[in-house]
Amino acid sequence: MRILGIDPGYGIVGFGVVECNNQTSVIDYGVISTPKELSLPERLEIIYSSLCSLICSYKPDVVAVEELFYFRNQTTIIPVAEARGVILLACKKNNVKVFEYTPLQIKQALTGVGRAEKAQVQFMVKTILGLDKVPKPDDAADALAVALCHSQINPNLNVNEV
Repeated sequence: MRILGIDPGYGIVGFGVVECNNQTSVIDYGVISTPKELSLPERLEIIYSSLCSLICSYKPDVVAVEELFYFRNQTTIIPVAEARGVILLACKKNNVKVFEYTPLQIKQALTGVGRAEKAQVQFMVKTILGLDKVPKPDDAADALAVALCHSQINPNLNVNEV
């Protein structure tokens, strides 16, 4: 099963593609960046078209998206929510099933502790995927964590369905 993990944002959207068969391996990861000088609608359009391209290129079986956590910076919650809506729309328009996970679920799935620190989650991403170093930037590592969360929480989805 191929999983595309997404860490939503409007300035930077992290993505990570993993393949889960007998072993989980990374296919690709990176970020979609939008220039600060563009208007929000222009930035959303970049996110939409870039994500559609990623879906067409990697043909994921499912997309796992992190749900919003807005405790720290409430001024950015609305544009991030709008970007997240565009992300969900891109998945729907490309007929890819979406699963959503809270930060707590992601941390719990990867570390066994729902309140784990970011460094612990990144260490587990590196370890589970057998990487030499933690993926950079952090948004890409976070997206891989979302994809790995899906594979950990839904192991029965790794078999062919009839």
